[in-house]
Amino acid sequence: MIKALLTIDDIASQNTKAIVDYLVEKNISAIMFAVGMNVERYYDQAIYAVQKGMIVGNHSYSHPNFGDISYEEGVAEIEKNEKLLDELYKTAGVERKYKPFRFPYGNKGGENKERFQKYLRDNGFDKVDDRQVIESWWHWKGMDCDIDTFWTFDFAEYNIRKGSGFTIEDVWKRMREDSEESESILFKEGSNHILLLHAHDETEELAPEYYRKFLDYTIKKGVVFEDACFLRD
Repeated sequence: MIKALLTIDDIASQNTKAIVDYLVEKNISAIMFAVGMNVERYYDQAIYAVQKGMIVGNHSYSHPNFGDISYEEGVAEIEKNEKLLDELYKTAGVERKYKPFRFPYGNKGGENKERFQKYLRDNGFDKVDDRQVIESWWHWKGMDCDIDTFWTFDFAEYNIRKGSGFTIEDVWKRMREDSEESESILFKEGSNHILLLHAHDETEELAPEYYRKFLDYTIKKGVVFEDACFLRD
């Protein structure tokens, strides 16, 4: 069996509601990491995600690379988005039970990494239960110790852009990759993945219902999606 937790970055967007409706149809509960600026722009879409049972986590306010900004700037990014998300849950009429965080671009802050990890721990952020992840690199890179939510497999569909040369066929190729040189093999029996997709209208324009295509295929290949669980001290 292959198990997976689905995470979706960069909400909200015009296609967030359609993504959420698909997830509800398939009985998949995802963590959707919100960029504050996007939430402000598509507030009703973000409300819809919360009210339909998705966990909305913090992905910073403006999506900077945390390796390129100061510790103080990073904390300000997180806290500005926290205020938005607290208000979002309040407006949606849903209790905010969990506070997962994901660094934009997966950059954990460079030389400030440990300071950010301490900040997240000291301020009540939640760590996804990753004890069943079997990839060796997950452990030697210390992902099992970090509180932020990383991923084991990235569909990389955000690269589908006009003029990029990256197409939907490249995503299919990534998904079917079975080389042991790959950090993570999507369909490796016994795997327990944290999967990464994105809610991007630009991708939707070029590859309509891309999320449905990719997730339907993972389900067909035997991936079983599970609800998020969190580790707490």
